[in-house]
Amino acid sequence: MSHRVAVYPGSFDPLTNGHMDIIQRSLKCFDTVVVGVAVNPAKVPLFSEEERVEQIQTALDHHPRVQVLCFQGLLVNFAREVGAQVVVRGLRAVSDFEYEFQMAHMNTHLAPDLETLFMMTGADHFYVSSRLVKEVGRLGGETRRFLPPNVYSALLEKLGLKEGE
Repeated sequence: MSHRVAVYPGSFDPLTNGHMDIIQRSLKCFDTVVVGVAVNPAKVPLFSEEERVEQIQTALDHHPRVQVLCFQGLLVNFAREVGAQVVVRGLRAVSDFEYEFQMAHMNTHLAPDLETLFMMTGADHFYVSSRLVKEVGRLGGETRRFLPPNVYSALLEKLGLKEGE
């Protein structure tokens, strides 16, 4: 039996409980899940790639079947580098599907042997996005329930807030 490797790409800026749900469910299907932290020079993330990698590793308690790596460029090239046969993508709502559908078909064109697996985000997380969590946090809203504890603390620190503010 071959070793099944999936790559779960994203910016993870910050990692949310929705992301955690997809990672944990992916571990039920694959021997190794590579969380690919996308580095996009055109974007200015709140957290550096090193911070995001550390946050993910800590949130997952350095799970032995999860690798967390940064990548730049085409996802299909990164997937080949890590030996992934499958790309895992989370879908929150119907609005995500069109973009993800286009990306999956482009990736299939570029790498016909690479499959895309769509996972529906759990009902508790379908309305949560990293962008929205950052916006709520910046405006002083409570974000604890959307983030792993270590990421919640890091977000407060990055935004210059104290718990309860």
